[in-house]
Amino acid sequence: MEKNVYDDSKIKRSLSKIKHTIIVLSGKGGVGKSTVSANLAFALSEKGYNVGLMDCDIHGPSIPTILGVEDKRPVPTQVGITPVSVSPKLKVTSMGFLLQDKDSPVIWRGPLKMAAIKQFIGDFNWGNLDYLIVDLPPGTGDEPLSIAQLIPNSDGAVIVTTPQDVALVSVRKSINFVKKMNIPVIGIIENMSGFRCPYCDKEIDIFKTGGGEKASKDFHINFLGKVPIDPKIVLTGDTGEPFLIKNSSTDAGKAFGKIVKKIELIVNKKEER
Repeated sequence: MEKNVYDDSKIKRSLSKIKHTIIVLSGKGGVGKSTVSANLAFALSEKGYNVGLMDCDIHGPSIPTILGVEDKRPVPTQVGITPVSVSPKLKVTSMGFLLQDKDSPVIWRGPLKMAAIKQFIGDFNWGNLDYLIVDLPPGTGDEPLSIAQLIPNSDGAVIVTTPQDVALVSVRKSINFVKKMNIPVIGIIENMSGFRCPYCDKEIDIFKTGGGEKASKDFHINFLGKVPIDPKIVLTGDTGEPFLIKNSSTDAGKAFGKIVKKIELIVNKKEER
């Protein structure tokens, strides 16, 4: 039987139309990486950029829920599969759109996951994009390795962590992973960093603070900023509305805004070199 080989020229063709690719990853789960990816993509699209968001968490896709597009489906056409539109400037693909129902598990080994990611890049008609944001599952397994191999010339990785030591042990592994893969590190985001009490206005460091900043100094990489805990981030993620739509003036919203500006500046400086 003839072996089925994917046409990698489709991947090259698709990537040739994408100006910047940013990979978002974390050393462990539960740090808010997908929330960061979704709001980064949304914020860039609100600045007028054409943005694609590729949810590469094959086993636990959450981007469709966070962006409120769970019920939409990609559309096959003669020029490729059309990603799901969140807005005129933001389109998304995810395994979550391809499951029979939202409770169906994906029980796949590495080669199948690699094949799916190849199709996400090459078979979907992304068109001309200013930014492609790649949301990866936690850790340094199949999906991050596949992306490192398939998109060797990405602008770099944004690493998301929380401040406590158990998260920082894993984030250091992520930094070393991207360095071994020759992927530039754009910087670290410290998520869930502090909480402002709504009753006394006092700041409380529930998960400690400063760990992400210390890791960035230890590894001589950019520290992009701290995002404090805000219950509205949880609520908007559950209701399918990007947090920044109505909450850009909150402490967390302002922190996100500053982080997006820093990423934009770093990526644009790289382009000028």
